Amino acid sequence: MVAREKKTVLVSGASTGIGRATVQRLAARGHRVFAGVRREEDAESIRKEASELNGGGKLEPVQLDVTSESDIDAVAERLEADGVLLDGLVNNAGIVVASPLEALPLEELKRQFEVNLFSHAAVTQALLPSLRAARGRIINMSSIAGRISNPFMGAYCSSKFALEAYSDALRMELAPWGVRVSLIEPGPIKTPIWEKSNRAAAALQGEISSEKLALYREGIERMKEVAEFSVRTAPEASKVARCVSHALESPFARRRYPVGHLIWLQLYAGLLAPAALRDWLTGLVLRWPAGSKR
Repeated sequence: MVAREKKTVLVSGASTGIGRATVQRLAARGHRVFAGVRREEDAESIRKEASELNGGGKLEPVQLDVTSESDIDAVAERLEADGVLLDGLVNNAGIVVASPLEALPLEELKRQFEVNLFSHAAVTQALLPSLRAARGRIINMSSIAGRISNPFMGAYCSSKFALEAYSDALRMELAPWGVRVSLIEPGPIKTPIWEKSNRAAAALQGEISSEKLALYREGIERMKEVAEFSVRTAPEASKVARCVSHALESPFARRRYPVGHLIWLQLYAGLLAPAALRDWLTGLVLRWPAGSKR
């Protein structure tokens, strides 16, 4: 990699996990980083970290609930008022809605897309004039679930599949202005998002009719076991942050960055194997029959 230049970057969802690791790494590498958070306690924690920084970077919290139009407008207005051109936008904020699709309230499905897709589009549109002027870069946090879908995670996978398509189209549309678009595609990573999703899934199951829940209970429990094992053996969020910094700094930024243990094997097996074989293997792991027995 050539010597990096100091850049100005906005990262959404910077309170914990991948977002927090990303702002820490970028600031430590000398960049000016606006860390988007929703709560004042998270902003205060970031201010404390900023006071202990080495490496010449800057770390500044900004109020940014990505589903809030007023928050998005306020960030765009602040950058414009300060005369700041944005070299990088990292759309990292996201949630996981886990449920059998038959039992999932449509409002929850809409909420999944609101956070994981529509909010990123809103932030991107608001900040594109600045990014275009700087010939900046947009880095969207997708997932391996944006390439390979799994049962009981249909809402989350659908939102990430949509983000992949959105990013591909955006990359081609913005090419004439030199604005690059990259996708980060983590597999399981050790972050608090899984604990949050487990709590949210438990609350959501309390709202689902017992009859519908009973149909899927065995599969749901097995999926929890598989997810817990995957997270226990998963890499740290810092591994994803390294990919983000490469996508931001390198003259040879990639279009996609799969991240995780055996991720290429998962992708090749998942994308190249016949659908019937993928269904059978998934059913085998989850002990959920791919064919009809019920």
